[in-house]
Amino acid sequence: MSVVITEAKKLNYADKINQSSNKNKTIWNIIKSETNRSGINDKINTLNVEGSLIKNRQEIVKTFNNYFSSIAKHINSTHTNLSNYKPHDTTPLHYLCQSFKAPFPNSNLKSSSTKDVEKVIKSLKSKNSYGYVGISTKLLKISSALIISPLTYICNKSISLGIYPDHLKYAVVQPIFKKGDRSNITNYRPISMLSSFSKVFE
Repeated sequence: MSVVITEAKKLNYADKINQSSNKNKTIWNIIKSETNRSGINDKINTLNVEGSLIKNRQEIVKTFNNYFSSIAKHINSTHTNLSNYKPHDTTPLHYLCQSFKAPFPNSNLKSSSTKDVEKVIKSLKSKNSYGYVGISTKLLKISSALIISPLTYICNKSISLGIYPDHLKYAVVQPIFKKGDRSNITNYRPISMLSSFSKVFE
């Protein structure tokens, strides 16, 4: 019986690899699954913040949120203000400011058709992961025939009004471990999982 199971697994994995658009990633996912290593990066049980150990899940989430938010503020604060640049500056930013003194011409955007939106949806990679809305690109592809018309309408309305829907700006931020001490918050980088609908808009 075990021989049959082993052969069935081999055929299943071979089929997954052959049908995959990213074979290396699929192979590594199979290896992680077989060695029970899948999801190891998601398990953050303890954080060491200035010598204080945090084990509460909600506190860990808040700490990551504050840390990632403070990084963005720090980067913004270290950028020099454009008003501080002098005429003799030779920085790339100064060059761009000098090169584009005149305003850019108006863009005439055409309305998208249902075929345009359908083409975009088909071009997305089929994934089970999802963002804030809770709908994966795989599910979006399956249900595209039912929602293509209202989605096209919303896309065109957004462009004509110049307003991007607030809910499509939300993202699920996942801390990914890089290397070193797992309890050290500086050893993590954030990835943002956007809504599948926002990918269509983009």
